[in-house]
Amino acid sequence: MNKKSIIILISLLAVFSLVPLGAAFTPQSGDTFSYYEVTDLGSGTGDYAGYTEHTTYSGTEAVTGVSSDGTVSTHYSYSYSWRNSSGSTETGNPSGDFTFSSKNFQYINGTDDQSGYVNPSVWFAMDNSIPVGGTFALLDTQMMVVSRNYSFYLSSQNKYVATIFAQGSSNYQRNDIYGQFNAAYTWNVYFDFSTGYIVGYTYEEFDNSPSAGFKYTENLYVTSTSYSLTTVAAGLTPSPTIIYISPSPRTSTITQFVPVFILLPVFALVIVIVIIFAVLYAVSKGNKKTLPRHSYEQPYQQPPPPPGLPPDKIDLTPKQPQVQQIVIREVVKVNCRYCGALIDSTAQTCPLCGAPRT
Repeated sequence: MNKKSIIILISLLAVFSLVPLGAAFTPQSGDTFSYYEVTDLGSGTGDYAGYTEHTTYSGTEAVTGVSSDGTVSTHYSYSYSWRNSSGSTETGNPSGDFTFSSKNFQYINGTDDQSGYVNPSVWFAMDNSIPVGGTFALLDTQMMVVSRNYSFYLSSQNKYVATIFAQGSSNYQRNDIYGQFNAAYTWNVYFDFSTGYIVGYTYEEFDNSPSAGFKYTENLYVTSTSYSLTTVAAGLTPSPTIIYISPSPRTSTITQFVPVFILLPVFALVIVIVIIFAVLYAVSKGNKKTLPRHSYEQPYQQPPPPPGLPPDKIDLTPKQPQVQQIVIREVVKVNCRYCGALIDSTAQTCPLCGAPRT
């Protein structure tokens, strides 16, 4: 084979590598999967030192219909149980309906408890024909396909399944009930090779500010599916090297602790639903939790005197009323030489007879 033929062959292989490996799977009515998720907040510093949160979720996403234009009707439901290190707890069972497009996987009418996004894509499905190196969106995070042949251990079924591994990472400015933080996250997601539906994911976020910080994680995996997952041998492919995609900064003014089942590319809308719901309920009922700020306020005390001025002297001597002094004067009495009456020795005349004293 001459040099020119080799160059042509390499060029053709490069072109073919960019072409999707097959037609994308189209969601079908009746497609259903259930999942289990655990989220944790911890490793706190500053105001969050020693504070933790733990939440578990069990949920289901079910396709109820697909129209001729590719609109997919879906029903969601999930239950959650939340607690924190301060002893507060909460549970709930949200559910509802929404639609999304099978062509671009964006939500059309309603969402499964998503909020704060502009034209978001669903978190639980992707176009399974995207090649390695190709990109797509989950919610508002750009993801890149790292491997199309990743062996994922599914603990709920105790087996390895063939998956498409994708990863995304970014950062944003948190400004919500948890405070103001610089948040950075990495999201590793695994999809069924045959259908493009979610199989599992891990989400890790670090929030930092000059005075505090914490770590937030999510771990999700499916527990059952209406479609068959492809079983593979353990170790079919090595763990992929983590590739950090150049972050595309974004801002958010709502809590990013997203609901469980929501593949949270922005720190947990589920915790926001849990926490914000709890806060609102606390306002109305007065017996729910609020996120502790771990602040300590000293009891009021008298401020010290200004610098350079000594404090007022304190006289501990018991106070008694002043004693009034009474002076008694003695006066000598003598007899009047005429009438014999007693008169003062200082008198000039007798007050009785009027005779002079001398």
